[in-house]
Amino acid sequence: MRPIAIIGSGIIGLIAAHALRKAGYEVTLYSDRTADQWLNESAPTGTAARFEMALSFERELGLNHWDGVAPRGEGVFLTFCPTKHNPLIRLLGRSEKPFQAVDMRLQCHRWMNDLEDRGGRVIIENVTPERLDGIAAQHDLTIVAAGKGDLCRLFPRDDARSPIAAPKRHLAMIVATGRMAVDGCPFLPVKFEFLGTDGEIFLAPYHHKDHGPSWNIVVEAQPGSRIDRYDDVRSGADALAITKSLVEELFPWSGEWVRSMKLADPRGWLTGRITPTVRKPFATLPSGGIVMALGDTAIAYDPVAAQGANSGVKQTRHLVGRIVARGDRPFDAQWIAETFDEFYEEHAHWACTFNNLFLDPIPAAGKEILIAQYGSDGVAQSGQQRIANAFFENFNDPRTLTPAFLDMNRARAFIAERTGQPWLWNAIRGRGRVAWNQISAS
Repeated sequence: MRPIAIIGSGIIGLIAAHALRKAGYEVTLYSDRTADQWLNESAPTGTAARFEMALSFERELGLNHWDGVAPRGEGVFLTFCPTKHNPLIRLLGRSEKPFQAVDMRLQCHRWMNDLEDRGGRVIIENVTPERLDGIAAQHDLTIVAAGKGDLCRLFPRDDARSPIAAPKRHLAMIVATGRMAVDGCPFLPVKFEFLGTDGEIFLAPYHHKDHGPSWNIVVEAQPGSRIDRYDDVRSGADALAITKSLVEELFPWSGEWVRSMKLADPRGWLTGRITPTVRKPFATLPSGGIVMALGDTAIAYDPVAAQGANSGVKQTRHLVGRIVARGDRPFDAQWIAETFDEFYEEHAHWACTFNNLFLDPIPAAGKEILIAQYGSDGVAQSGQQRIANAFFENFNDPRTLTPAFLDMNRARAFIAERTGQPWLWNAIRGRGRVAWNQISAS
């Protein structure tokens, strides 16, 4: 068995370890904490909601321990306001394949124990760049899946694939318990509140390690906006209180719903900033050894469109297939670059493009699609509903709709195909419904 080292015991590192172990490789996982420390002494580093393409791989690996207990997120309920208290567009998109977000502290705890039970080796060590050289010398391939920490800086930024040079949002995340239903929605969705002048707040159904069904709240504040209030937060209770106040002030239709939410645990929160970045897929160490980047270490996403964990799982599936196909040949820099380029062109390019669309004003073609779906209710299989459902499905596979968001001709062809009617008729009807809604609300 060829020995492979994985640095990092987050979701992507552990999925890679399990996949490689299943494929017959000798796997050593380096973790900066024990399984029990993951469960009891750590904070979640994000929502990590995954859609069907990612979840199907986890099921293949026998890692789907929470299918029977985690909330079944069935779609999206989006409200877009160009200005304060002006809900211009509403979208209810639904899928037959639910998404799932499980407390990563619980997952990493279980998956680390599973890995040892399945013959993988786990070493508890905080790997430094200097130590990485020695590890790489002992293994045929060393994969760095250490998130956005110090080790990712070994991998140069790919400027051609990283159009954003600074954080577009100031972030906060809070895990809270509360009523597991959303008024006005016939299914359990991720609830998006968009305010064009200030940023976004979204709430995703979540399985907390202690409380079970709960909500993971992510705040995406445009710098200097009314939502940008978290710089001095020092506790989860304060972060939740600010979030409740923001929802009451800016999205009052959801105020009563969030008012009774409670912090799930003292560690269940964080704040930060992310510059969306694609890095070169390999780094050359002082000894001349080569290591490979995976997951957030390779591609850092802003969490706004939930692409980080999904992209990381897809990259892992792709990588393991290429490792198996490589046989006994060396895992050299050229092979690493080719393997990553294949994945980037097939999947990650569209995931990055779709994710970054949320950080800037919606392009005209995207607006055309959102207007054409107006009137979807999450239930009927009308043309409008099929458009809304396709929007939600794009989170699972960003290749499906992202090109149409960028090109008006494609957008209009997509609208006509999904509704069975000329795009112009849908454009006129959608604008009429939007206008009527604005008159009714005034």
